[in-house]
Amino acid sequence: MIPKYKLSARSLNAMSGVHPDLQRVVKRAIEITDVDFVVLEGLRSNQRQAELVKVGASRTMDSRHITGHAVDLGAWVDKRVAWDWPLYHSIAVAMLSAAKELKIPIVWGGDWKRFPDGPHFELSRKEYP
Repeated sequence: MIPKYKLSARSLNAMSGVHPDLQRVVKRAIEITDVDFVVLEGLRSNQRQAELVKVGASRTMDSRHITGHAVDLGAWVDKRVAWDWPLYHSIAVAMLSAAKELKIPIVWGGDWKRFPDGPHFELSRKEYP
């Protein structure tokens, strides 16, 4: 099967510093997804994280982005990032399927009860402390 989508140079660059196992999941997910996506952000500095906490886009300085264990993905529709929640469910299906196939445990922020975060995917803290 020929993949419908592929990661752009921008997305590959955004994964610089991200744990290689999470990169593998993202690269496999783009091959099997029904919804095209871009990597919005991977590794973050403490300063960037503090800015996101200040504006309410994050609630913690204990972010997995700081250690390179998380990525934020954006649904790419009509040459722009779309924020419609159902798109992120579709991306999550591809990411969780890829993770299962590769035997790499991940967590989807969309499953969080407090502050659900549909674009966010991270390596499990249990297996990747």
